[in-house]
Amino acid sequence: MDENKELLNLTSPRVYNHMNKRNQIWIAFRTAFPYTVPIFAGFVFLGIAYGILMSSLGFGAIYPILISIIVFAGSIEFVAANLLVGAFNPINALFLTLMVNARHLFYGISMLDKYRGAGKKKWYMIFGLCDESFAINSTINVPKHVDKSWVMFFVTLLNHFYWVLGAALGGIFGSFIKFNTEGLDFVMTALFVVIFLEQWMKEENHISSLIGLGASIVCLIIFGGSNFIIPAMLVILGLLTLSRKSLEKAEVKTI
Repeated sequence: MDENKELLNLTSPRVYNHMNKRNQIWIAFRTAFPYTVPIFAGFVFLGIAYGILMSSLGFGAIYPILISIIVFAGSIEFVAANLLVGAFNPINALFLTLMVNARHLFYGISMLDKYRGAGKKKWYMIFGLCDESFAINSTINVPKHVDKSWVMFFVTLLNHFYWVLGAALGGIFGSFIKFNTEGLDFVMTALFVVIFLEQWMKEENHISSLIGLGASIVCLIIFGGSNFIIPAMLVILGLLTLSRKSLEKAEVKTI
């Protein structure tokens, strides 16, 4: 009699649906994980560099860990490391953050349709959206029997975890490792240089890249190395907006 009751409970629609949902979530995780493996190496390495940088500036391990969890914006986290030890200027920090991460506004809007129907998961996916998660989630080909919203959720979660893991390792072991950290904050600049060169090689038309490079050089000469970023970003945004139609025509011709 007891065995029959147990069998009925296990085969009831409620229990079956719960077990089936857990199975679908596990399948989604296994589908997402291979796509994030290449990100793992890059994020952990950069996260370690960020944690060590924070440690070299006198911050305990808890600071890079909490910032990487709450902020999760690699480029601005490197910038913020130096802002935190400088004179308090919240307005400058606000505009600098908006300019550096302005690209998130554009590709974030393009992901709203993909996140439609994801339920409460979409709020975390919006928060955790980064360049790498966008690149994967916007192009990933998910089998029909797999829940795509869970796959995109795990892509975002895993990438976030890799970054926090790297920051934690760097913050914890940075206080024990004694070596010259001079120039470590250049790692993010080097990353952007590599991205720029890779984008340059892919482009058929280099007008937009030349606009960005030229505006940056001019603003660097006028405003100096400490104050040129925000003016350069504004000038680049303005020039690209004004020349949008001509750039679109040039892109069509190259195609």
